[in-house]
Amino acid sequence: MTTSADSARIPRHIAIVMDGNGRWAKLRHRPRTFGHNAGRKAVRNVVEGCLRQGVKVLTLFAFSSENWKRPEEEVGALMELFVRALDKEVDELHGNGVRIRFVGDLNAFDNGLRQRMTGAMARTAGNDALHLNIAVNYGGRWDIVQAARKAAEAVARGELRADDIDEKLLGHWMCLAELPPLDLFIRTGGECRVSNFLLWQLAYAELHFTDTLWPDFDQASLQHAIDDYARRERRYGKTGEQVARQAN
Repeated sequence: MTTSADSARIPRHIAIVMDGNGRWAKLRHRPRTFGHNAGRKAVRNVVEGCLRQGVKVLTLFAFSSENWKRPEEEVGALMELFVRALDKEVDELHGNGVRIRFVGDLNAFDNGLRQRMTGAMARTAGNDALHLNIAVNYGGRWDIVQAARKAAEAVARGELRADDIDEKLLGHWMCLAELPPLDLFIRTGGECRVSNFLLWQLAYAELHFTDTLWPDFDQASLQHAIDDYARRERRYGKTGEQVARQAN
């Protein structure tokens, strides 16, 4: 497939904060749950777009640890939506070679939903066309804390010294550590903040913010974000001249 972005500049790992479902529904005088349901189509569009573009990892912020503060009715509807989506979408994702993984503190969910998550992960574990990470009950600070706790436990067991802990070692215990680093962060809905998502992993990611509400985010929107990414020079602390010399 020919695109306006050079194939060498396709991000390996894209993460998206899927924002704007509630406002999308409000504009149509419908309940917020209507917007969340409409957002499923956008998820399918983006997954298909990533498969076509050759993106290897897609991480979606589906439910943050702060989202429990939302009205009980909305939280309940979101949980029900997760169940329906898992029941309906896993077959197609598996058929397309997508590996599904849920990241976050899954202990907060009821047994039925956890079993569905575990089943989806087990069924798709051998796939490699696209790694689809769904962040649920996830927070970037939680991620760092759980990694620090694992490091402290290793010190307590005598497996390493506190002085041994550096960025590389601590990063080993972060979620998604075994996958390619995050290249492109996208947030829909017009807000320009990261909202406690992948704080550690965002260190050198390129950020793309769009006013498009999530249910309206389609493959053209994804292409625009990828093209924007392709135009950027990623220096990682080096000068532009150093980067140019390395590219030649």
